[in-house]
Amino acid sequence: MPSSYLIDTIYLLLAAVIVVPLAQVVRLGAVPGFVLAGVLIGPAGLGLIGNLTEIHHLAEIGVVFLMFFIGMQLKPARLWQMRRYVFGLGLAQVLVVGALLMVISGWFFDLSWEAALLIGAAMALSSTAFVLQILSSQRLMTTIYGRAAVSVLLLQDLAVVPLLALVQMMAAADTGVDTVPALAVLKSVALVVAVVVAGRYLLDPVLRRIAMTGLPEVFTASAVLLVLGVSLLTQSVGLSMAMGAFMAGLLMADSTYRHQVQAEIAPFRGLLLGLFFMTMGMALSIDALVAAPLLIAGGVLGLLVIKTIGMIPLALMFGMTPRNALAVSLLLAESGEFALVLLALAYQSDLLASGVYQQVLAIAIMSMLLTPVLAWLAQLLVPRGVASPPPEKIPDDAPVVVAGFGRVGRRIGDILTMAEQPYVALDANPGVVDRGRREGLPVFFGDVSKPEVLTSAGAANANVIILTLNDIEATEVLLSTLREQYPDKTIFVRGHSLSQCLTLRRLGASGAVSENVEASIELGRLVLSAQGLADTRSDAIVEKFRDRYRSQIEDATL
Repeated sequence: MPSSYLIDTIYLLLAAVIVVPLAQVVRLGAVPGFVLAGVLIGPAGLGLIGNLTEIHHLAEIGVVFLMFFIGMQLKPARLWQMRRYVFGLGLAQVLVVGALLMVISGWFFDLSWEAALLIGAAMALSSTAFVLQILSSQRLMTTIYGRAAVSVLLLQDLAVVPLLALVQMMAAADTGVDTVPALAVLKSVALVVAVVVAGRYLLDPVLRRIAMTGLPEVFTASAVLLVLGVSLLTQSVGLSMAMGAFMAGLLMADSTYRHQVQAEIAPFRGLLLGLFFMTMGMALSIDALVAAPLLIAGGVLGLLVIKTIGMIPLALMFGMTPRNALAVSLLLAESGEFALVLLALAYQSDLLASGVYQQVLAIAIMSMLLTPVLAWLAQLLVPRGVASPPPEKIPDDAPVVVAGFGRVGRRIGDILTMAEQPYVALDANPGVVDRGRREGLPVFFGDVSKPEVLTSAGAANANVIILTLNDIEATEVLLSTLREQYPDKTIFVRGHSLSQCLTLRRLGASGAVSENVEASIELGRLVLSAQGLADTRSDAIVEKFRDRYRSQIEDATL
């Protein structure tokens, strides 16, 4: 007989495989798909899953990985570049909208001020997963309201850390735990200092040693160990695992190995975060919806209206036009995934009654399901053609990504540096990366044969991707994957011969250059010069040969 855990796993995977693609087809998005899958197999649906508590504990690791990713994205340089919207508009949104929701939810549900504060703060947050997915897929990140929305979401993600601490403090006060609080604070501060110091001086050297083994499985294990290890340490002194993961992400943000670590963690984060959203769906009580449908509908409508109305004057204060202000307010009117995290933690800590938790949870989830509609309305207000270029440059969004920093990649980097063109380079050789970093070059460790590593390095936002791998088979596989993932992206590729360049062009390369042919051309130029031909004559012959060579490659793609 198969174990119950195996059967539950089969049900979870089956529901995700069926429901999530269907949700994508109807443009709901992946997150609502996971929630609906959880509703389907949970107690409110078919009742196929019984071990809700055990599954929820496993699913919480998905939130841990998400917090780690957020920590890596919130680099001090990135926050400083977007400081006006992040710390101005974002902070104002959290405080003003949170206060409005606190007052109204306290009256609406007849709550204590503590419970109303938690609900107001949680529901003020919006869905980072939803909004970023929509903005990215519709290429709206550079619109004025798109940049403002991203900035507010960054501040909201930062606010999750103190909000998690607030829930824990309220839970401790509610249980009357007040023994040696100073000692607990000292332990927490000591651990934070120890983690920061260890990360500052030990993280890169340890990861370098692991990378030098050339074993990708060991590197993956070290990345997972980093996240879970720091999370467990913070939990041991009374802080949350999510806070520990956030700290680990901040430490990794400036690491040479961050792109590779992000690529290794991504599958775990995606799968476990999807499982977390499924547990939220399983926790949703259909009875609460059936018992008070008008209350839930009114709560959803009220949430959307309050967040929209509360956000509009704030956006206007920061110089946005009325249309952009309304667009960003609509885009951020829904609740978010971290509201689910905070509400679940508050419920588990006995800070929210079961009935109130179920109702608020239903309101949050239903509002998230309306995000595509809100995004559509926002786009109607501000057409795509009104996009404006970002006024400030975000350091991580280099227009050129160089995959491979060996002989060829290094020379390309030198040319780009001479032309004052910013770029990001990746290489799987720790020695190459170390030499480049010592020279102040923007080179990072990463297995460039993995498309997810290039994505982590900003390939999606780059104008040009250059593949300089020495392994032609790996180059062909990577090129095919990138061309499928980025059909409109300019991708230049290094080949070793004319036949290889012809193959690379057929696979979708925007341009392919054979280093052997180029070396032959330069040697031919030297020979002609040594034979006494005039420079103009030799240059004309060489250019004629080069044009013929290039036309052969171009004709192969017609």
